[in-house]
Amino acid sequence: MELVINGLSKTYGNGVKALDNVSLTIPKGMFGLLGPNGAGKSSLMRILATLQEADSGSAMLGTIDVLKDKQEVRKVLGYLPQEFGVYPRVSAYHMLDHIALLKGVVANGERKAVVEALLQKVNLWEHRNRRIAGFSGGMKQRFGIAQSLIGEPKLIIVDEPTAGLDPGERNRFYNLLTEIGENVVVILSTHIVQDVQELCRNMAIINKGKLLFAGAPNDALDAVKGRIWEKSISKAELEGHNTKYQVISNKLISGRPSIHVFSAVHPQDGFAAIEPSLEDVFFSHINGTTNTVSA
Repeated sequence: MELVINGLSKTYGNGVKALDNVSLTIPKGMFGLLGPNGAGKSSLMRILATLQEADSGSAMLGTIDVLKDKQEVRKVLGYLPQEFGVYPRVSAYHMLDHIALLKGVVANGERKAVVEALLQKVNLWEHRNRRIAGFSGGMKQRFGIAQSLIGEPKLIIVDEPTAGLDPGERNRFYNLLTEIGENVVVILSTHIVQDVQELCRNMAIINKGKLLFAGAPNDALDAVKGRIWEKSISKAELEGHNTKYQVISNKLISGRPSIHVFSAVHPQDGFAAIEPSLEDVFFSHINGTTNTVSA
């Protein structure tokens, strides 16, 4: 089963165009949706999760019309939004049991088996009787994944899942998502390039509602290979270099700006060629220095 999106558009009442004729084919496995805050990622996720209407376009999950057959979509959907509400004073076990009941797992024995298996899967079994209010950020995210897996979904949407997690919790979350993504369509919406680089076989970059790239991360890297140059400069030189070159990013290293420039030819002036990273791909597309590439 794959998700096929064609010509999806959404404009809000204030005139902001959140999605502008977006077309994507998302196969089974982990799919990374990259973009800065306000790029349109959450609007796309909410539409696919049947929480918001599109103005035009279509989306098909196998034979299910996502925009028209919302009840059918919800039967096979697992959704972990950026912020999800739970009753903080309820234990993890009873909260998951309640959500399973709402999702249609009505038989007591079956529901008990589902809840216990999911708590084991996300490594929360020993914390099953703790109130969710006392969970760490990583534990809350693992609980969120558990609730999204109820009903054996075919499509899982995860919106900004690792924001605020410490490195250990992020690694545990990565491992869990990778395991889940082997058999279903998992869309990981994020502005963190590392999340996509470590997890996803396919990806897309979106900004200001427009699709800028869709394909494999390696293809994205190949497209900018030999075009990324690096130089360490003083802070006083930064403005001049921003004017003279296509600077796609800069960061401080030992107190000095290290800039990355996109150029088809060697810019000279002390620049050195570097092996591009997915972060360079992201910034080069966001800053409009590369041609739009679509799968």
